[in-house]
Amino acid sequence: MNVVVCVKQIPDPAAPPSLDPGTNNLTRAGKLILDDSDAYGVEMALQLADAAGGGEVTLVSMAPNGETSGLRTALAMGAAKAILISDDALAGTDALGTAKVLAAAIRRAEPDLVIAATESSDGYTGTTPVQVAELLGLPSITFAKKVATADGTVRVERQTEAGYDEVESPLPAVVTVTAGVVEPRYPSFKGIMAAKSKPVDVLTVADLGIEPGEVGASGARQEIISVAAAEERQAGELVVDEGDAHERVIQFLEQLKVL
Repeated sequence: MNVVVCVKQIPDPAAPPSLDPGTNNLTRAGKLILDDSDAYGVEMALQLADAAGGGEVTLVSMAPNGETSGLRTALAMGAAKAILISDDALAGTDALGTAKVLAAAIRRAEPDLVIAATESSDGYTGTTPVQVAELLGLPSITFAKKVATADGTVRVERQTEAGYDEVESPLPAVVTVTAGVVEPRYPSFKGIMAAKSKPVDVLTVADLGIEPGEVGASGARQEIISVAAAEERQAGELVVDEGDAHERVIQFLEQLKVL
C-alpha cells in the first residue's frame, strides 16, 4: 500500500511568532519544524503500510526556501521519500491555493490513501484536506480516531461529540486523523542518519502545471486585515463564605443567564 501524508513545516511554536508587517502573514523564514499534529498522520501511514505487507509512505509538503528540516524528521520516523513544493510565487497562498498545490503533487505519487491532520497548529482553518479531496475527486473521511484498510476499503472510527461513527470508503480516499489515532514513534539514531540520504523531490509551481495567478497573494481569496493581541484574562472575584455564598453563586449564574 502506498500512502501519501500531507505534512506541514511550521515555525517553532516555542519561539515568539513573527508577522510580516506588510501582509500580517506568519513569517516562515529560517528553520521550520514538523507540525506535531502531522506526526500522528505519519505514524498512522507507517503502520498501515506495514499491516498491508508492503508499500511505502511518501510525504508531501509546501514550504519556502527549500526548507526540509521538518521533512527530515518525518523521514527519520520511517517515510521513504518526500515531495516538497517550494517557490517564491507561493508567498501569501491561502488555504484553497495550498490545496491546489498539494493536490497536484499528490497526483504524481498516485497513492492508495492520503492522510492528513485534522488541522495545522499555525493555521487552524481545518479546510485544506477536504479541499484536496474535492480537487482530486476522492471521498474524504474526517476526524478519524482509528483507521484500518482491507480489500480495497478503508474503515474508520470517526470521532464525534457522542462517541464515534463507523465509516467505510473505497480506496483511494483522503482521511484526516486526530491526535488520539496512534502514538508517534521517536526517530531512532539509525533513522536520523538514514533520513539524510532519502530523496526529496523539490518542485516549483511551473513543474506542477499551475498558473502563478492561481496561487500566491494574487490568487488568494482571503486577506488578513489586522491583528490584535488577545485580551488578557482578568482576575476573578473571590467570594468568602459567610453563610450566603450560595446566594452569591446564584446571582452570578443569573447574570450569565444560566439560570
